[in-house]
Amino acid sequence: MDAISLSGEPADRSTPKNLSRVPDPESRVPSNHGTIPPVAFVRWDPLRDLLVIQQRLDRFAPRPTSWTPSVDLHETADRYVVTAELPGLSREDVHLQLDEGRLTISGVRHEQDSACEQYHRIERGHGSFSRTFQLPMPVDADRISADLVDGVLTVTCPKSTEGAARRIPIT
Repeated sequence: MDAISLSGEPADRSTPKNLSRVPDPESRVPSNHGTIPPVAFVRWDPLRDLLVIQQRLDRFAPRPTSWTPSVDLHETADRYVVTAELPGLSREDVHLQLDEGRLTISGVRHEQDSACEQYHRIERGHGSFSRTFQLPMPVDADRISADLVDGVLTVTCPKSTEGAARRIPIT
């Protein structure tokens, strides 16, 4: 079936000669100040430009030399339980401290020396770390327990009953 143009005549199926998107350098627009070269307009995307600037600045920023272990903190009716992933650390490498309702887990993972000529990839972090968590209610500091098994530290902080609400009988 033949294509028909809007005027009702058969459409010319030949390819137009100037379908190129690149402007012809000879096709300049005359003006009072000489000729103006044709300009290709591109939609400006400010977000893309900001991302490019951020990537350029990131090259100059120092990389962190420490690492941050993943931590879960959940609450039950009578205690808070903190679980931290600390692979490769021993009990001597980890320190716990409770101060004014803030539990701090800190320590250091030492860089492992291996006899090799060249590293191809280093992804495991090393160095010191410190994580502090504000516990919403007072805890009994004398009953806090911590256990490190298979690289998982579990700290159990029983809630204190001193500041708990209690019923006062009227006499």
